[in-house]
Amino acid sequence: MELIVKIEKSLGGFNLNVDFKAQQNILGLLGASGSGKSMTLRCIAGLEKPDSGRIVLNDRVLFDSKMGINLPSRQRRVGFLFQNYALFPHMTVEENISFALSRLSKQEKTAVVTEKIAMMQLKGLEGHLPSQLSGGQQQRVALARALAVEPEVLLLDEPFSALDNHLRSQMERQLMDTISEFNGVTLFVSHNMDEVYHVCDDVIILDQGAIVANGSKQQIFSAPPTIAAAQLMGCRNIFRVEQDNNGDLKSLDWGIIIKTEEKQGKASYIGIRSYDIQPNKGFDFNVLQCTIASYIENPRGGTAYLKPLGASADVKLIEWEMTKEQWAELFEAGQEIIEIFLPPKYIFTI
Repeated sequence: MELIVKIEKSLGGFNLNVDFKAQQNILGLLGASGSGKSMTLRCIAGLEKPDSGRIVLNDRVLFDSKMGINLPSRQRRVGFLFQNYALFPHMTVEENISFALSRLSKQEKTAVVTEKIAMMQLKGLEGHLPSQLSGGQQQRVALARALAVEPEVLLLDEPFSALDNHLRSQMERQLMDTISEFNGVTLFVSHNMDEVYHVCDDVIILDQGAIVANGSKQQIFSAPPTIAAAQLMGCRNIFRVEQDNNGDLKSLDWGIIIKTEEKQGKASYIGIRSYDIQPNKGFDFNVLQCTIASYIENPRGGTAYLKPLGASADVKLIEWEMTKEQWAELFEAGQEIIEIFLPPKYIFTI
């Protein structure tokens, strides 16, 4: 199973230029709104026509601008789960699932619909309209419809965006169970890093229509190659550095040498995630004395915004995601100045 996509498309000043391959591992497309994620899926599905390039699914050419090939959607063997599910409001669950099965006999169509209703735990809801279903039930109907055409590639466009947090977690597990039995290629689009990390094996990061990172989720999460990738992977602490005459990385904001476990080379920025910062317990490197600019509480603890001593008034604050125990130990005791430690193993360079 393999999907090859190498396309370009311009639309109203936006330029999409992507080149990637996807196999049976679940591939996540992660990016901010307007980065080109959904446009890429729509081109694969045949809902949009690229300006140039080539799309090949399991050795079948779906689109080739030079050869003049552009298969219609119904011939592509693509299952598409839209962000808003796109169920027909006047059709029942059964009718929605069977909508794309016109090529089958009535008996074959009934067999497929019955199988998908059982698979997605929709039994008893066959005659319901979408307006009579919960958000989770609507999603299961849309997924059943996408799988009913026996697709070779499954395209999932922000499938959890319309669900509340509790239902989102439940549907993540169910979707992963369903996809584990799917033998085709799966592309999962999201702007949510946690969703992509939970569901996907490999990740592509899109920024303004271009791919800025492509690899395993572990690789990209631990060492994002660009600022845009780092921000999308949830890192809010990104600071400027330069290499000094000794080859060390010196912070331009704090004036200290930063030690990392990476092989130090040319770098313009360092990054560290807010929950990887630690209170200093006797280290004499990567240590900063800070004052607390503000603190925002959450159910697990809170985020402290820290200003290093001696830094300029407009310096970017450091975000430290703390546990309740850390807050109680360091701040409720009345400490005005705290020391934080930036563990080298959690620092990455850009």
